[in-house]
Amino acid sequence: MSIAFVFPGQGSQAVGMGKALADAFPAAKQVFDQVDAALGEPLSKVMWEGPAETLTLTENTQPALLTHSLAVMRVLEIEAGFDLKRDAAYVAGHSLGEYSALAAAGAFTVADAARLVCIRGRAMQKAVPVGVGAMAALLGLEFEQAVAVAAEAAQGQVCQASNDNGGGQVVVSGDKAAVERAVEIAKAKGARRAMMLTVSAPFHCALMQPAADAMAEALAGVTVRPPVVPLVANVAARPITDPAEIVRRLIEQVTGTVRWRESVVHMAGEGVTTFYEVGTGKVLSGLVKRIVDGAAGVAIGTPDDVVAFRDGARAGQRI
Repeated sequence: MSIAFVFPGQGSQAVGMGKALADAFPAAKQVFDQVDAALGEPLSKVMWEGPAETLTLTENTQPALLTHSLAVMRVLEIEAGFDLKRDAAYVAGHSLGEYSALAAAGAFTVADAARLVCIRGRAMQKAVPVGVGAMAALLGLEFEQAVAVAAEAAQGQVCQASNDNGGGQVVVSGDKAAVERAVEIAKAKGARRAMMLTVSAPFHCALMQPAADAMAEALAGVTVRPPVVPLVANVAARPITDPAEIVRRLIEQVTGTVRWRESVVHMAGEGVTTFYEVGTGKVLSGLVKRIVDGAAGVAIGTPDDVVAFRDGARAGQRI
């Protein structure tokens, strides 16, 4: 029996995120202060007070989610005596969460990770003019079926299966007209539901190439260390530890498919039975349970969650 720590991506944000944690634990507040200093602006104020439309700007959402996750990790280390290298088999993150995972595992400093995801969010938003791209969720189709739907819908435009989330949930991304065609094709092919998503850009498709180029430049300017535990990379769905490969995969990830289902299946196949979702929300915990029968998904984001984890650790139990 072993555990993995997983980190959420965009979509889990909410005004107030992390405030109770910062109020309860000085170690968490230090992380929020550290990120504010690194970015040169009070991100924590936006996280805790809003307004929601400012928090949901991609350039704010991405560092906000990372900060909450890393604050939780810092508190677990201090309050529960948790040691990632000693106590976990893998880390993984969904899209943006991959940066949180790498920072938690020591590959990036907190400050570098915060600056990188701010650049990433800004670059992804600027890569495609608003209204040109779109994303849609196809429910009830397997990944291979969704890939075929996207290929049929493309018709000379971009349409890719961008997120293989598991549990019969695949997201397609690309030019708006092509994605709209994909929704209709998916319905005709028996999808349980197919719906356009309210997003600010078409993430994880070829239209994001300008953002991939921006991340290549940004990553070239930071030090990347081997993580203390392997990262199961989004685009590879297998563990990696080499800093050069980490950089390469992070660049590929901007335009490539988030292979979340395969990533979870790989970790489970290597003996992981409990997946702790660190930060905001419970999206990944729910997906884990649908992907692997019998797997436990446990969210840790609030002071009560931390206390439960700490008490379980002191009792020598997995929670």
